Order: sequence, then C-alpha cells, then structure tokens
Amino acid sequence: MSSIIHIAVRTKKAGTEVKFKEKEILGLCHASREILLSQPMLLELQAPVRICGDIHGQYYDLLRLFEIVDAGDNTSSEYDRGYPPAYNYLFLGDYVDRGKNSLETICLLLAYKVLYPENFFLLRGNHEAASINRVYGFYDECKRRHSVKLWKAFTDCFNCLPAAAIVENKIFCCHGGLSPDLANMDTIKNLPRPTDVPDTGLLCDLLWSDPDKDTKFWGNNDRGVSFKFGDEVVSSFLRQNDFDLICRAHQVVEDGYEFFAKRQLVTIFSAPNYCGEFDNAGAMISVDEELMCCFHVIKVCQSFVSWSRSSTNHSDFVPVL
Repeated sequence: MSSIIHIAVRTKKAGTEVKFKEKEILGLCHASREILLSQPMLLELQAPVRICGDIHGQYYDLLRLFEIVDAGDNTSSEYDRGYPPAYNYLFLGDYVDRGKNSLETICLLLAYKVLYPENFFLLRGNHEAASINRVYGFYDECKRRHSVKLWKAFTDCFNCLPAAAIVENKIFCCHGGLSPDLANMDTIKNLPRPTDVPDTGLLCDLLWSDPDKDTKFWGNNDRGVSFKFGDEVVSSFLRQNDFDLICRAHQVVEDGYEFFAKRQLVTIFSAPNYCGEFDNAGAMISVDEELMCCFHVIKVCQSFVSWSRSSTNHSDFVPVL
C-alpha cells in the first residue's frame, strides 16, 4: 500500500495519469474490503478530524487538500504537510465519476485506509454504487485503463463502505442527508453489508436526500430519488439525538461550504471548479478536540476561513458546543 501512495503522491503534474498495476489495485480492493467490514456501518469517531466532501475524480485537487496545514500547527514537516497520518480524515463519499482521475483518487484514498485504518475513514456516497458509476464515468475509466474486472472489484469494495459517522457524539455525518426511516442510530448500525444501494429506504436516503429551504418537513426530491427535508426535520433530529450539527456533502455550493437551518447543518463540497463548469470553491472542515470547526477553502489560490455557530458572535475559532 505504501508503494501505491508513494507513486500516487509523487505524480503531482495536473493531467498526468498515475500508472498502477492492475494486480496491485485488485489487492488494494481486497484489503480495503476486509478492513471496511471489520468496522461498523455507523462510525463513532474522536476529534480532531478533518472532514471532506465530494472529490469526484479531481485527484490533483485532493492533493491540494492534503497539502494544507492547520494555522499554528508547527508539528507537521514540510514533507508531511497535511498528508495522513499527520491529521485524521473523514471523507463523506463521491470519490469517483465526473472527473478525469477517478482511479488515482480512489486508489490513494483506499491505500490510506489500509495503511491507517484507525485514522482515515471513508463513507459511502451515491456514486459508490454500480448503477451510478456504470453511467457517469468510472466504469469507462476502469475499462479503458485496465478492465471491467477491476470495476467489479471496486464495486465489491464500495458495497462495504459505512453509511454514516458521528464525531464526539455531537456531529452527525453522512453523504446525502436525513431519512423518514431514521428512527434512531441503531437503524443505521443494523443496515446489512455488503449491499448495493436500494432505490428507496434508509440507506438510499442517507446517500441521496437534500435539505431544502422551501420545505418545512418532507417533500419529493427534484433528483427523482429519495426526499428533500426542511429545517424542522433538522431541528427535531438534532434534538432527539442530542447532536449539535449535521455535516453532509452531495451538492455543489459556491463557497465550498454552505449552512442551512440556522447553522444546524452544513454542506461541504471539496471539488473546486467542479467539472470545469461551476466556478465553485472547494472546502474542508477541521474539527479540533473541543469541537471548534474551521474551514479551509481552496480556489485557484488557497485561503482560510473560520466560522462561528453563534448567531451573535462571528469571531474566529468559536466552539461548536
């Protein structure tokens, strides 16, 4: 796995395809699958942790995220920068499709998962499903560069990814959003694996649903899959589970992050200039030991933004709690 990481990280010229041997990738998929199944469907994580949204095959932007060092951090060397294991990471899904380098992206992420299983975590996105990535680019990339056999190996691996995570019992994380079938956290823990993503139900909603400012409770999703949910649903969910924040991905947002429901939910999207069309920033959240959250924003030039969950105090570094 370290050889895959070395080759992948060494190749930093945008537009360059990283050359992996198919045998190595198949071994990576097998090793990843075993580790994913050894860990729960609902991850319970400790801070500090960095949380990243959609990557969608934008491999060289993924490397930019790993280059970021937290303000005031003097422990990371110039070589390590923000690369694992210098920081703990949680990715919220959608690693493949759309972008040009899905193979590089998913291979690097899975290699880090195998090498640092207790420090590096990957959730499932709606594009980590055969029915979706068969159509939106990943299948074609696997077939062109290697084989359909490799795509099937990734499918077996994706079917083992966890669906959600909770950071310090206070921050609920998933790719898409909430579900009317989400009675409590045990319903997530009891979801079977390995599994494909069904057309309806809890797993589908965790990967597909969206918040909507014009919806108070539940409504039909414009995507034609799952639901959209309103601020009342968010507030009720947080109150019932004693959470402070929902962190999700799944939607392009102009600044790389966007709040909803009086800052009770945040959407994080980590692929800047998505598909070369949206002119959006990408962002990553850093959560420290005291649940203080701040954003790293990447555009053409990187910048740093911090935020407060207090409606009256917008000073830097205000705790979530």
